[in-house]
Amino acid sequence: MTWDFSTEPEFEAKLEWMRDFVKREVFPLEVLETDDRTFMRIVRSLQDQVKKQGLWAAHLTPELGGQGFGQVKLGLMHEIDGMSPWAPTVFGNQAPDSGNSEVLASFGSPAQKERWLHPLLAGRLRSGFSMTEPDHAGSDPVEMSTTAVLDGDEWVINGHKWFTSNGMIADFLIVMAVTDPSAGPYERASMFVVPTEAPGVNRLRNIPTMAGEHERFGYGHSEILYEDVRIPRDSIIGRPGEGFKIAQLRLGPGRIHHCMRWLGQAGRAFDILCERALQRQAFGGPLAQKQTVQNWIADSAAEMRAARLMTLQAAWVIDQHGAPAARQEIALIKFYGATVLHNVIDRAIQVCGSLGYSSDLPLEEMYRHARAARIYDGPDEVHRQSVARSILKDYRAPEGDWPSEHVPTRREAARRKFAQLLEESTANL
Repeated sequence: MTWDFSTEPEFEAKLEWMRDFVKREVFPLEVLETDDRTFMRIVRSLQDQVKKQGLWAAHLTPELGGQGFGQVKLGLMHEIDGMSPWAPTVFGNQAPDSGNSEVLASFGSPAQKERWLHPLLAGRLRSGFSMTEPDHAGSDPVEMSTTAVLDGDEWVINGHKWFTSNGMIADFLIVMAVTDPSAGPYERASMFVVPTEAPGVNRLRNIPTMAGEHERFGYGHSEILYEDVRIPRDSIIGRPGEGFKIAQLRLGPGRIHHCMRWLGQAGRAFDILCERALQRQAFGGPLAQKQTVQNWIADSAAEMRAARLMTLQAAWVIDQHGAPAARQEIALIKFYGATVLHNVIDRAIQVCGSLGYSSDLPLEEMYRHARAARIYDGPDEVHRQSVARSILKDYRAPEGDWPSEHVPTRREAARRKFAQLLEESTANL
């Protein structure tokens, strides 16, 4: 199989504009101290510039205001977005709105698109994604206990969710709940659009985390109780039992975006590492002359390049064959990319010492967010298990007691294979 990640010069010019724009206009947002209203006015002014460049919500089809870019192009854009936590908001592809908009665009009814999708894309509404539960349905969503029962012309939802992205500020939620407990493990659940104003939607709190959030705007991961929440029958997204199918189609490309953003973040940490290694003097010279630091620089560069190529390959497979065909590639990059992100930031902190540990550099915030990357969208261990199982399907246990490469067994087989020639050679001696 041949892979081609190349893009046309016109698109590379767009990427170059993005790189300059993010560094020049978006980086300052991270340290700007002003009131929320003024801050959001500045953000909207930047969004207007993005829209003029035709780069707003680029993950969507042209009829929905996007560009219809494939995953390779989107991945390259998300690599730049990942350089700053505010860049996704400025470019209209922040989570969970981007994934939710794709769900509604692909599976939503015309009425759902009109009421929820179009205002979401216009920035008039905010959304949340409510799937994870505090007991078992985190790493194993098959164990989900939230239910949606059809009662006449209404669905009645009951359950306890947490880590609902943007739950406290959302106007509506996409909720995953069990609709048929007797069905197969991956046909039990369905997805619904639930207005947050519906009676019984009890938004308890934003869960404090080690990563912290942009609390000034209410962003975060919420704990929500659904108590006899009644929504119209047509609030279901797609057909009953399609919840896992929709989730996989949502999360697959989303993991490409995550991994490329991690590379953008890792690249920024790498820049800090290299600058400080040249700047900081210790033990008779700059740290850049120390072998350990040189090893860290080389290892970081190699790991980032490997992760980038792996992620672009996964994106290419999705573009060519669809997300289901890239399950192994996606699982590989999820745990490998998260590890690379952590390693590079950790080395940068070590080189910067107490300055890196302090909040005077962005590294400590990067580090806290990097730790979360090994948990959300499936913990590393689940993705490793998935990869191993997929790989092992192509193997069979050899017959007998020895591995297929057992040298004595192979030697005896070779003697039998060439027995006649060996006998003739011996006879001619």
